Amino acid sequence: MNVAETTPTGTGPRARTRRVLGCAAVVSVVALAGCGQSISGTPVAESALAVRHIDGALADLLPAPQQFPARYPAVVLPPQAAAAAAGDLDGVGAGATVSPATCTPPDPEADAEPAAVMVGSDDASRATLTVEVSRTAEQFARLRDRLGGCEQIRVGRAGAESTVTTVLDKTVPAGADDAVSLRRTVIPDVGGAGLTQTMQTSIGQIGDVRITVTSMTFGAGQPDGAAVEEMFATAVRGVRGS
Repeated sequence: MNVAETTPTGTGPRARTRRVLGCAAVVSVVALAGCGQSISGTPVAESALAVRHIDGALADLLPAPQQFPARYPAVVLPPQAAAAAAGDLDGVGAGATVSPATCTPPDPEADAEPAAVMVGSDDASRATLTVEVSRTAEQFARLRDRLGGCEQIRVGRAGAESTVTTVLDKTVPAGADDAVSLRRTVIPDVGGAGLTQTMQTSIGQIGDVRITVTSMTFGAGQPDGAAVEEMFATAVRGVRGS
């Protein structure tokens, strides 16, 4: 709006009123920058803001095997096994159908560096302790919203159906830029109580690196929350120090 062309000259009350209204219209456009001033640049939505890059290969950001608790002898998984393990930890996995569909985890980002995964196993208790580091451009708030809105879902894969329940903890682990902690159960429709998976998970993000640490048990076993806390802190220190 060109105020000089649309506002009549003069000093009477009507002229002054029109000048005030013209200025108010401009103010609403330039967000209170002042009549006759302008703001350069293009507004950017928060979701489009770039996530800062963390240097280093993901495999190099994993903890060392000797940093795992002694009861969990740990190994680094090859890429194909790492992808399968990551799917098991979210209760969905590749190729699954999810109801409601909006709770389907996003596909891996195109051309993204494959996630690096290390798993420690306690054979005596049928428990595993997994550390995954991956890269993502997703704002962490979107993950939190997705988890909070998908407390119970139905998952179908390879002809089997299961119910996945996720409950966010009130407390969150420290050290990352942002983080959540959750409890998750995967209960198959058939197969018996011994196949029920129970998981305690901490997820944090530092720049474009997402850290996921999970203790998973079967049947009546309870996840090892202390081990999750320990390995999350270890992984965060490793990424921060990279």
